[in-house]
Amino acid sequence: MPAKAASPQTSGLMLFPVAVMDAMPPWAWAAFFAFIIAMLALDLGVLQRDSHVVGMKEALAWCMVWGVLAFAFAGLVWRWRGAELGQQFVAAYLIELCLSVDNVFVFILVFAFFRVDPRYQHRVLFWGIIGAVLMRAAFILVGVGVIQRFHWVLYLFGLFLVYTGVKMALPKPDEEIHPDRNIAVRMFRRFFPVAALPEAGTFFVRENGRRMATPLFVVLLVIETTDLVFALDSLPAVLAITKDGFVALTSNIFAILGLRSLYFALNGVMQLFRYLKVGLAVILVFIGVKMLIVHWVEITTATSLGVIGGVLSMSVLLSVLIKEPSSRA
Repeated sequence: MPAKAASPQTSGLMLFPVAVMDAMPPWAWAAFFAFIIAMLALDLGVLQRDSHVVGMKEALAWCMVWGVLAFAFAGLVWRWRGAELGQQFVAAYLIELCLSVDNVFVFILVFAFFRVDPRYQHRVLFWGIIGAVLMRAAFILVGVGVIQRFHWVLYLFGLFLVYTGVKMALPKPDEEIHPDRNIAVRMFRRFFPVAALPEAGTFFVRENGRRMATPLFVVLLVIETTDLVFALDSLPAVLAITKDGFVALTSNIFAILGLRSLYFALNGVMQLFRYLKVGLAVILVFIGVKMLIVHWVEITTATSLGVIGGVLSMSVLLSVLIKEPSSRA
């Protein structure tokens, strides 16, 4: 008796990532990831071999490096695959970069909570961002395939973005985080011993012949699980801009790789950009509405890019011009 063939729906689900990867030749994917790996090796293996405090000047320099690389890559996409996909790359990159500001705020709180030595913060963020890249790659490859097969998912994503934007814009009390309540940390502590001594720049140590995690590894675990939550916001926003797997993934990765530098550049001055979150809320609502009305009204990528750039510029400008009222006793 011949073997029972898999149903088209089942086989389609299994081939989601394959279909997305097939949109570009294998050498293009290989060249991109080879470049990313080389840059990360240069960063950690050469420039950051000795743990040190990352200063503002160094952080801004790396922000500029990653920004120039991202826009140079956008130029390659524009020339190779056309203006539309080039614009989609820039828009998706800017969206992800804006969403990264929330990540930066959480990083500041986590490092303060665990009293992480500034010399070791770069190492934690480096490995945390490696994990973030892998998570975003899996989410995007599956997400693009799902949208290609089930178009109605776009409307769910649109509703989610509108809800997220409105929630972000509403006033709320000062945000707090409780890393000690993180379920992943609690599960890890239950099954793996954690050293009580402060970290010395390593994630694991051996005490009395027993391998133990350091508090620095617990911080990394908090960073990774927190980014998993942010990825759920990021995925619909990026896929609202582009359905091209290569553009969605590469723009996302470029934005994530610049996140460490963004953290060190913005740490200590986050309060100066208090209207940036409002601007991001407006952008998320705009993108969500765009997804909901796509069947009746098509908003071009150029228009979306103009709205994103205009709202971001206005929110930064307002943050600079409007001083925060001083509190009186």
